[in-house]
Amino acid sequence: MRKIFGALLNYFIKGMLVVVPLGAAFFLIFWAISSIDNALNISDLFWANSKTGKPVYIPGLGILNVIVIIMVAGILVTNVVTDPIKNWFHRWLNRLPIFKFLYSSIKDLTEAFVGDEKKFNEPVLVEVNEFGLKKIGFLVQKDLAMLDMPGEVAVYFPYSYSFAGQVVIISANKIKPLNITAAEAMKFVISGGVSGLE
Repeated sequence: MRKIFGALLNYFIKGMLVVVPLGAAFFLIFWAISSIDNALNISDLFWANSKTGKPVYIPGLGILNVIVIIMVAGILVTNVVTDPIKNWFHRWLNRLPIFKFLYSSIKDLTEAFVGDEKKFNEPVLVEVNEFGLKKIGFLVQKDLAMLDMPGEVAVYFPYSYSFAGQVVIISANKIKPLNITAAEAMKFVISGGVSGLE
């Protein structure tokens, strides 16, 4: 009886190692997509059931709205928006300090991952104390002379199991470039050090 129970427990644990990560990943993707779709789905404003008069919900229309808006914005920014329009937008933005702060912070973070000048593309190893403790981070600023800190650099340290992190200022001679890709380094840190270096 004990052997059967042990075997069943072993099967359960091995099954859990497969099902839990798959289930969690699918759940998070489903939750994100359905939340966006529900928030931006406007089908119930335009279509109604001819028999009942109730609004008709069309699944996926909210996601389609997001894709279309992003594509139209990309086309406009690439082909239509000129420097005078950009200057006007920045002048208007300067009048709204809180919105400007939020907009510029989110814009910079987005560009750091997918823009032309990706910021999180230089993984580094940083010795953080006299005991030899080291942390993996991303070199985001190589020159801090503008802050009156010559020879210092800015390194971003993401937190494990989170998309948050912290920026630290450290002497340039305390960092060591890593011979891995930025994606591998990010996966390694965010996973708590258990994946990303296969």
